[in-house]
Amino acid sequence: MTDVEQLEQIAREVAVCTACPLSRTRHKTVPGTGDPHATIMFIGEAPGYHEDQQGKPFVGPAGQFLDELLASIGLKRENVFIANVVKCRPPNNRDPQPDEIAACAHFLQRQIQAIQPKVIVTLGRYSMAKFFPGETISRIHGRARRQNGVIYFPLYHPAAALHQPALRRTIEEDFKKLPELIASLEDAPPEEPPAEKATQLQLF
Repeated sequence: MTDVEQLEQIAREVAVCTACPLSRTRHKTVPGTGDPHATIMFIGEAPGYHEDQQGKPFVGPAGQFLDELLASIGLKRENVFIANVVKCRPPNNRDPQPDEIAACAHFLQRQIQAIQPKVIVTLGRYSMAKFFPGETISRIHGRARRQNGVIYFPLYHPAAALHQPALRRTIEEDFKKLPELIASLEDAPPEEPPAEKATQLQLF
């Protein structure tokens, strides 16, 4: 099965999933969209109202800001892959619950395995927690970590800038580090020992 076929299979499974209560309140599932061969994968938290209506991630106001951020470094959303930790909208846009995140975890993991991105950008604290357990977004945002040949890069969620305008510049400045991260991949060793601990990338 090709990577495209794997992603299509995952989307079909998401569409009929009833593993958690969110399946009873959703309008549409939101498996993820983008380039199946993307170098960069963005992982948000959960769909909101607009995403639930359209079945696509980041299509509301936060998505518009994400499009602006991508454009600022010369990218479009068709150049990357965008998904969420949770594939269905939590009622009233509340935070996703641990059981809901756990129910969707295998979908996200399979998407990562199919796409094999070189850079995974986490958007928000729930996405961050999957790859940076025990950390806080305020402490580690904009600080990349390389592990097993993949760069993990935690950022504030774009929606945070809508609620706290003071964070907008922080998000923009963090985002501008992405081109250098991508360039650093060319200088990285082909493989890293599996037992090697994650290393902090000192960029600035």
